[in-house]
Amino acid sequence: MRNEKKRGFKGSKPPKKQTHKKEVIQEQPQSQEAVEANFVFGNHATVEAIQQGRGNKLFLQEDSKGEKVEHLKLLAKEHAVPVKWVPKQKLDTMSDHGVHQGIVLAITAYEYLSLDELLEQTKERTEMPFFLILDSLEDPHNFGSILRTADATGVDGIIIPKHRAVGITPVVTKASTGAVEYIPVARVTNLTQTIATLKENSFWIFGTDMSGTDYRQWNTQGAIALIIGNEGRGMSQGLRKEVDELLTIPMTGHVQSLNAGVAAGLLMYEVFRGRNPL
Repeated sequence: MRNEKKRGFKGSKPPKKQTHKKEVIQEQPQSQEAVEANFVFGNHATVEAIQQGRGNKLFLQEDSKGEKVEHLKLLAKEHAVPVKWVPKQKLDTMSDHGVHQGIVLAITAYEYLSLDELLEQTKERTEMPFFLILDSLEDPHNFGSILRTADATGVDGIIIPKHRAVGITPVVTKASTGAVEYIPVARVTNLTQTIATLKENSFWIFGTDMSGTDYRQWNTQGAIALIIGNEGRGMSQGLRKEVDELLTIPMTGHVQSLNAGVAAGLLMYEVFRGRNPL
């Protein structure tokens, strides 16, 4: 178990680790993911994006009717978002054949935060921040599910790597049912360096493992960051060396693993339970 001395923004800081030289990344051409990320689809995701002022043009299926459509038209008018009626085939193409419900919204590109920006804005809200670090998560549905639960449980921010991991895509946005508009997401180049910075800011770092501490004994007080590993490989060995404590979710069945979104949900609600007792 970790030492009971709490880390927090106002508490004493642990000894600084040796910092690494910043990696210089050459700018790459805009990726297909970045192009596709300029659209969201589905009713919930579209409503939230318009309400947050990110809508540029609303595309509706030309034969659509009903209360949801009328609500969207009023919402678009209220936020000065042009509406265009188009065939279903065009919406299929724009959504990459996703379940668009006859609704696609062209949006301004999602603005990721830097780690410093995330830390700064979180300091203004709480002395006990809770971050998730997603270690090379690849499934957009898992990411969307995690965002949705993060919003429900009061997570203060999510940190993802820039490379070899899913970003904020239309599928992620739809799976989050609009929660992506409310959870700050920071995108970083180096997760190991990010963890070192978090420790310098008095965070406790947690990961998951089959032989860790039972998550029901987790001390969730103080500033904490939880690493959720890749769907297939789990948490990388490099990050495993950086954690303060490993947590495990006990299982009695034959399949000794959980979906990343489900495992993350259980642990997020454990933090919520620990910080909001009955």
